[in-house]
Amino acid sequence: MTTVSGELDDVIHEIACMELGNDQPVFQSDPTMARFKETGTELWVDTGDLEKAQTIWKSEFTALTTNNTLANQVVQTGVMDEVIHQTISRLNEVASGLTEEERVTEVGFVINCRIALRLVRAFKTKVSIELHPSMSRNIGRTLDYARRYYRVCPEYFIVKIPLTPEGYLSVRTLRKEGMPINFTLGFSARQNYLAARLSNPDFVNVFLGRLNQVVSENSVGGGDLVGEKVTLATQEALLIARKQYPEVGTRLIGASIRSGEQVAFLAGLDVMTIPPSAMEEFLKMKHPVGTMSSNIGEDINPGIDFSHPHGLRFQKLWEVPDAFVQFVNDLLASTNLDSMAGSEMESFCRERNVDLFYPFSPAQLKKILDLGKIPRLDEWSQEVALDDLMTQSALQSFSKDQAALDDRIRSFL
Repeated sequence: MTTVSGELDDVIHEIACMELGNDQPVFQSDPTMARFKETGTELWVDTGDLEKAQTIWKSEFTALTTNNTLANQVVQTGVMDEVIHQTISRLNEVASGLTEEERVTEVGFVINCRIALRLVRAFKTKVSIELHPSMSRNIGRTLDYARRYYRVCPEYFIVKIPLTPEGYLSVRTLRKEGMPINFTLGFSARQNYLAARLSNPDFVNVFLGRLNQVVSENSVGGGDLVGEKVTLATQEALLIARKQYPEVGTRLIGASIRSGEQVAFLAGLDVMTIPPSAMEEFLKMKHPVGTMSSNIGEDINPGIDFSHPHGLRFQKLWEVPDAFVQFVNDLLASTNLDSMAGSEMESFCRERNVDLFYPFSPAQLKKILDLGKIPRLDEWSQEVALDDLMTQSALQSFSKDQAALDDRIRSFL
């Protein structure tokens, strides 16, 4: 199913919406967080769990972000069971001819909206809401469902789209429509530089904790400061892009933060989205925030053994060489850019020896899914770029969690 009928869309829209109320909640300020924000960093909470968010929320927070994994965690608690029942019942009344897959997709859409709207109602703040992973390689469905999500709550929703060829091209279209976009699953400076120049999303991401983890779990080094180095290099690249190209306004989110120390180290970043546990750890740290300074522009020595067979694969994560900038310039000059398909963007990269968008086979995607979000590097040849592999591993990991959520919906059909 690529799109839904206007009639069904109206019905689903009605079910997905909820009354947000007119009250403006008042929250306490935290002096540590207030001083930290003076470094220039915007603070978000990384959870879809309303109760967890309420335990740490302070007036300094400005948004929340959810994803397929976090949504699944909420759904498995049973808090959305009544919403599932109601949606299925209504679908049986107005669209009994839908296939099982179509019904699951529509119920999932409603659930995602309701999880996000509960957060909006409680905090009256922006919430980043993510598309179903099955749409990641389909421009038509990405555009359709992004517009549907935004229609539900244009004042507060930021639509989250994963980094794929189709994602880059979809975001380019949606940003021209003025839709706020969080372009997610980034793992390198070059991926996000391309996004900023090509599509100008409001936000891009570096999943920094996973980069530290892939180093340590593959015994390529201790892994300390690897994700931080990539994140700071990405911030530098975006600062340069914003200065050189007035049309670029993309800001960086430091995501997949695992500790309070990482929060402190990344002071001055555009945005951080922080899990409740890491935020609690940061607030318990003993050294005063006033002693923290930005590490943007500093020479960071990451915990990587560059003599290891996989060590040099990591360098590409923080580099945006002149040849890559020229590739981006060439892509932007393409006469068919605004009608380009994802496969055409892949071909454009291959023709210019840019190793983004490796053509993973179905068997390879199954292997990635089975191995989880942290890949075993020995399983992959050097021709597979690490940022590309990490993005695909993250997408497959989200697909696995989405499948668990979908299975819960199916149990009600």
